[in-house]
Amino acid sequence: MRLLDRYLFRELLVPLTYCVVGFLLCFTIFDLFNQLDEFQRGKLVAQDIFDYYANRIPELIVSSYVMPMALLLALLYALTNHARHHELTAMRAAGVSLWRISVPYYIVGFLFSILVLVLNESVVPQASDAAERVLLRRVGTQAKGGDKIAKRNVNFVNQQDRRTWHIIEYNLETRRMLRPSIDWFEPDGTRRMIFAEQGWWGRRRWIFTNVQQFVYAPVNDSLPTEKWTTNRLELPQIIETPRLITSEIKIRELETLRSLRRTQLSSAAILDYLRLHPGNALESKKRDTLLTLLHSRLAAPWTCFVVVLIAVPFGALPGRRNAFVGVASSIFICFVFFVAKDLTLALGSGGYVPAWLAAWAPNAVFAVTGLTLMWRVR
Repeated sequence: MRLLDRYLFRELLVPLTYCVVGFLLCFTIFDLFNQLDEFQRGKLVAQDIFDYYANRIPELIVSSYVMPMALLLALLYALTNHARHHELTAMRAAGVSLWRISVPYYIVGFLFSILVLVLNESVVPQASDAAERVLLRRVGTQAKGGDKIAKRNVNFVNQQDRRTWHIIEYNLETRRMLRPSIDWFEPDGTRRMIFAEQGWWGRRRWIFTNVQQFVYAPVNDSLPTEKWTTNRLELPQIIETPRLITSEIKIRELETLRSLRRTQLSSAAILDYLRLHPGNALESKKRDTLLTLLHSRLAAPWTCFVVVLIAVPFGALPGRRNAFVGVASSIFICFVFFVAKDLTLALGSGGYVPAWLAAWAPNAVFAVTGLTLMWRVR
């Protein structure tokens, strides 16, 4: 790595570290004051609150845009400092183009985007569920708010495999079912129905106890051709995993724009849900909402790379400027970006614009603006 690259990295990483920690502290304190009533109802002690925010940190990083905001502020602050001390002018006078100077910043933006993508898909959904469980640690699932863990009357249909589920109660934490019933058709047209007392996930399959099974012939006959009872039944051929059922429950509760923004689902879970509800199985508004959420989750991580594209030409403008000009610029850019993001998200979930356009438009507009400014500043 060239000496210049190491210098630029060092000058960026110091304010970047302060910005990430500072934003996390600000959002955590703000969320703490909002959640005080919830903590009191849950009878949480200091250790519980610490565990709660240990699980909430990935969600705060992703959903509160901590990474892109911190990167934008740190970049503008560092670049404004370089411009104020004529360092950028000296680099360019030495024959180093602005594009080449920006390479370390592009690398940091790309790495931040990959980190946010991994957090979004692999960490945030599980961590968010763990935080909800901490809230109920002292009061149990029978208290007010326990319906966040124990879901009653869960009904859904796997359109692809023609399988219908009805579950009296499903525990999201233990992945246990109370009085589940399943109705499905075999490839040859044979219909099967089971009624069980309990069910749980083990050895990568569903296991049911105290089961009654009814088998109906492919012909239209209202009476079962077979009927038998067993204490234990394993069904490895059923593909509805706990992840699928959890996504089914969460998406079923997805009705408003606010719930759309707060719901933590991986892209894989949304795709699984859409696969199980093809064609006209979903109302158009629900499908628009899900497609917008899917594209939004895919587009959000790349905001980190986009802020580099927009920050470099803003921060590299020639002239002596106070370092706090970078702070003011970052606040303005964040405000415009978040307003555009919320507006397009609302338009996409309402079906007014295509979902992919609603999710990717802010990134595309700001990226093109940054590249255009970069071309003029160079």
